[in-house]
Amino acid sequence: MKKKEAVVLFGTGEMAEVMWEYLTHDSEYEVVGFCVDRDYVRAKTKLKLPVVVFEEVEKRFEPGKYRLGVTISFAGVNRLRRQKYTEAKKKGYSLISYVSSRASVWPSVKIGENSYVLENNVIQPRVVIGNNVIMWSGNHVGHHSVIEDDCFVASQAVISGHVRIRRGCFVGVNATVRDNVVVKAGCVLGAGALITKDTVKSGVYYGPAANVLKAGSDSSKLRKV
Repeated sequence: MKKKEAVVLFGTGEMAEVMWEYLTHDSEYEVVGFCVDRDYVRAKTKLKLPVVVFEEVEKRFEPGKYRLGVTISFAGVNRLRRQKYTEAKKKGYSLISYVSSRASVWPSVKIGENSYVLENNVIQPRVVIGNNVIMWSGNHVGHHSVIEDDCFVASQAVISGHVRIRRGCFVGVNATVRDNVVVKAGCVLGAGALITKDTVKSGVYYGPAANVLKAGSDSSKLRKV
């Protein structure tokens, strides 16, 4: 049996617990410890594994011998996860990525480091997912779409074909993005948001945007909707 790669997870909260579960039961990685900033250490162990101070993590878990995963959610619209990802890289760590065995991901899909694709995601051909991205369970990403670095996509979102979601966005539960749309950097798409045209940078969008077309479904105007 192939020996599993040893990995340390940044974080000790619920997100770290969830990722420990996925990695332990459905990956080629073995979680050997956790780390967190000094001011947030609350216990010496987590799930019977050591918790070490992130500022000194390389003394216990040497880069090159151990890999690291930054398991933080969308706090500060992903800025905190981006910060810790950057700090881990500066320490010399190679960061892991994880794709659930229950996700449907085509061979032509490209996925960066410290990115996590959970179960029941459907990622169609020619999709690019950047670094430090979390795809929670049950999303659809259409062909030739790009999700840039530092994004978080919650469950049951629909991202149509040829969409570009720029860096640092949050896509909420059941949000829908129409094909060929650009979601500018730093946007928050709330639960159930319907995005039918390009957004503005750092915009916050919520609720459905459906309007009734006076012409019927047989009208030539339908092609413009």
